[in-house]
Amino acid sequence: MINGTIYNWMQRVWYANGAFGWILLPLTAVYWVVLSARRFLYDCGALRTHRAGVPVIVVGNITAGGTGKTPIVLWLVHELRKRGFAPGVASRGYGGSRSGTSMRVEAGSDPAVVGDEPVLLARRGRCPVVVDPDRLRAAEMLAEDGVDAVVADDGLQHYRLDRDYEICVVDGARGLGNRRLLPAGPLRENAHRLDGVDQVLVNGALHDREFELTVAEQNAVSFELVANEACRLNGSLTRPIDRFADTTVHAVAAIGNPARFFDLLRGRGIQVIEHAFPDHAPLGRRDLDFGDGFDVFMTEKDAVKRRRDMSDKYWYVPVEVRMEPQDAAPILEQIESRLRAGKGND
Repeated sequence: MINGTIYNWMQRVWYANGAFGWILLPLTAVYWVVLSARRFLYDCGALRTHRAGVPVIVVGNITAGGTGKTPIVLWLVHELRKRGFAPGVASRGYGGSRSGTSMRVEAGSDPAVVGDEPVLLARRGRCPVVVDPDRLRAAEMLAEDGVDAVVADDGLQHYRLDRDYEICVVDGARGLGNRRLLPAGPLRENAHRLDGVDQVLVNGALHDREFELTVAEQNAVSFELVANEACRLNGSLTRPIDRFADTTVHAVAAIGNPARFFDLLRGRGIQVIEHAFPDHAPLGRRDLDFGDGFDVFMTEKDAVKRRRDMSDKYWYVPVEVRMEPQDAAPILEQIESRLRAGKGND
C-alpha cells in the first residue's frame, strides 16, 4: 500500500499540477519503453491472446485509481441477466492477501484475503466471481463453473485475455489528469488508447478543458452514480438518504477518488467532515472512531471490510448507475450481439 503522504502528493501532481512532478519523468520514460515493447510484441504476434471458452466483456480504464468501474460491472451483470445470460466476474483482487492465486469468491468471503471489490461484486451481483491476477485463468475457471459470459473487472491492459467488447470508464471530474504516463501522470496507457475501445463511459460530465479531447472522449456516453438510501452496517435499518439532509456526518472513503463520495453526500444536503484514505486501505476501528456523536458514513466498498457488529451510528451508502435509456440501449444491443456471436466462436 502506498504511504498516505506519498499518495496525496502524487494525486496533486497528476490532477492539480503539484510541485516537483518532473522528478518522476525518468521513471515515466522507462515505463513508456516497457509499455511500447509489450504492445509491439502483441501486435507482431510474439505474444498471443487466448480465448477463454466464453465471450468476454472487459471493463477497465487507462488511469490509475477509481473511475466507477465496479458499479458499471454490476450494472452490466444485471443487464446481461435480464437478457438471458448467466454472467460471471473476473477480478484482480487488489488488497487481498491471496491475490496472487486463483480463488472463487462468495458473499461471505474475507475481503482481507480476496480483496474488497470482489466481495462487493459477489454480494451485489449475486453471480460467480473469481479473483486471479491472470484474468485468462480466472475467465477459464468461470467458464468451467458454467457461466456463458465473463465481465472482466479492470482488465483493459491484460491483453493475454481475448475480448469481445471493451469498455473504458473515465472519471468526468478528473479526466485524464495531466495526460502523462505513470508515475509522472495517472495514465496506464496513452490517451489515444481510448480510440481503440468499443465504448467510453464517463462518470459524470467531462470537465477536462486544458487538453484537446480525443475523438473517443468527444463521443463518450455519460452516466451518474446515484444514492437513494443509507444502510446501517449492523443491518438494523435502511433509511432514505434525504432524511440526513441538513445533518453533519463523518464521511470515510478508501476509494480511488474519495472526493466523489464526499460530493455525492453534499449533493443530498449533508454536511460532510472528510476522511480520505488511499484506495483499498484497511479500515480499523481507530480509523472510524472520531470521539463525537456524529454518524459515520462510508462507501459500500469500505463497508465490506468491516464486521457487522458496529453501533447504530455507522452507515454505508450503496450507489446505482443511472444512464439515459436512449444512450444505454444501443450499447447493450451491441454487447448482446457481440456475445451471441462470440458464443459461436468458442
